[in-house]
This record gives sequence, structure tokens and C-alpha cells, in this order.
Amino acid sequence: MDQFHHVSTAFLELGKSYQEAIDDITKRMGAGMAKFICQEVETVDDYDEYCHYVAGLVGIGLSKLFHASGTEDLVSDSLSNSMGLFLQKTNIIRDYLEDINEIPKSRMFWPRQIWSKYVNKLEDLKYEENSEKAVQCLNDMVTNALTHVEDCLTYMSALRDPAIFRFCAIPQIMAIGTLALCYNNIEVFRGVVKMRRGLTAKVIDRTKTMADVYGAFYDFSCMLKSKVDKNDPNATKTLSRIEASQKACRNSDLLNKRFLSLSLSLSLSRWYMTLVLFLLLRQTSYFDRKSYIIASKSRYSSILVVVLLIILAIILAQLSASRSSN
Repeated sequence: MDQFHHVSTAFLELGKSYQEAIDDITKRMGAGMAKFICQEVETVDDYDEYCHYVAGLVGIGLSKLFHASGTEDLVSDSLSNSMGLFLQKTNIIRDYLEDINEIPKSRMFWPRQIWSKYVNKLEDLKYEENSEKAVQCLNDMVTNALTHVEDCLTYMSALRDPAIFRFCAIPQIMAIGTLALCYNNIEVFRGVVKMRRGLTAKVIDRTKTMADVYGAFYDFSCMLKSKVDKNDPNATKTLSRIEASQKACRNSDLLNKRFLSLSLSLSLSRWYMTLVLFLLLRQTSYFDRKSYIIASKSRYSSILVVVLLIILAIILAQLSASRSSN
């Protein structure tokens, strides 16, 4: 607070439209955060409300600033709110252990309505004897966060300015990647779970267009889907939300845009091979773009099928070439 005069000076140098947006959002955030000083997060509605005050309003405020700059259309508060909630819920899930061990008093943001289905006290999730219930509760929390994915994709698809797009898109990809790592992972209750620096660097480097965003979300959704245990009490709901996210990516027609544009430039004989490969790769998430999923032992069978189809494609190409020469 001793340095607040710098904030005040910077604020007063901004244009009026920027000041109005910041003034409005700051007041609403302050009032909302003050409300939760004395109120615990009991229900899922409380959880959404708390996340709205600390992050959803940031999304709404940023949308107003983007619009004030003249570079973007004004996006609905609902979509803007979802952008903030998706990031905030990911942080709350990932930071369980840090928050619960906070001294002098634990910070408890997981809603009682969810965790009380699994344990008597929120801190009980960190004890080894409750590992199975802890993972089930964690999966429940991740499933709740996935409800915002489609809104986030819709929001980002409407952005026009490249700098604003990357500013918004990179954290969202980091969030879905973090959820994929946290899901069904007991390490959330033992230490820190986060994306490796190398993968983070790849996300930053590769995220330039909406096609990149759809590709990343599709890849991490595949990773999530592969981790769903059918015996998990929320498995059906989780799979439904993952599949809805994947459908949104596929329906964009951007997921395979680069591959199709490449195919059209090939000769007919090579096109046979390209088409065969594309049909298979579409099923395994290995598009011409670089996948964020690293092949593991469980994917060996898919790789074998790829090799066999490559051989088949080469044979088809040679037959086509022979017919042309005849």
C-alpha cells in the first residue's frame, strides 16, 4: 500500500473508457471478496459465485478493456465469466495441498457440496487412508471445471487481434493441460502437479491461431479421456463433458484445416496415401500439427496400425502410378 500512489498515477493517465471499466470491476470484486471473508464455500453455487468475484469479473473487465481499445467486439458477460472461472477453478484444484496447509488458517475453496460426498472434513483428503475417496473427489472437481470449456472456445474464436488472442489463449491451454495432469492423480494431495517447463514452452511457441487452440484442447481432452476409470462415480458425466469439448473442436473445421490444405496441393497418386493416413490419424489425434500427447506404451498398437496403413498407402500410390503410365 506504500506504493499505491504509482497505481493511482497510472490509472489517472488512462483514457476515460478504460478508467470506467476498471473502476466498475474493482468495486464489484472488492465487495464480492469481502463477502467471502466471513462466508465459507458451501454449495456449488457459492463456488461459482466466489470464482466469479475473484476471476470471472477479471474476464468481464478485460473484455471491456479490449472493446474500449477498439480492437474487439464486446463479448457477453456470460462468456467472459466462463473464461475466468475455468482458470480459477483449475488453480483451486491444483493448489489443494498448498491451500489446506496454509498457516495460521487453511484456505478452503473446494465446495462442501462436493467434498462432503467423500470425506467428513476437507483436510481428510490429504491423508493416505483416504486416497481412493480423495481421487474420486478430485475427479468430481475436474468434471465441474470442464463445464466451462465450450464457452471458452466460443469466446476465443471471436477474437481478432493477434496479441489479445495469444494473451487469452495461452492461459486457457495451460488450464486444460493442468486439468488433464491433475485428473485421477493422487499426487495433487501429496505435492505440486504442474505442466513441465518444456511443454509450457511448446504451448507458448505454438499458440498462434484458433486452429492451434482447438488442436491443444483436443489433445488434452484425449489425455483426460484415457484416464477416466469407468468405476469412478462421475465417469459418465466426465466422459460426456469431454466428448462435448472434443465435438466442439471437431465441428470447428479448423482442427484438420492445415492437413486438408496440404492434401489439395498433392498429386493424385500421393493424395491416395495422404487420405488413408488422414483417416487413421483423425482417430488417433495425430494430425499434421504437432500433438501435445506423447505416445506411451499403451499407444503401441495404434502406431503399428499406422505403419501398416503407410505400407498400404504406398502400394496404392504405386498402383496408381502404374495405371497412369499404362
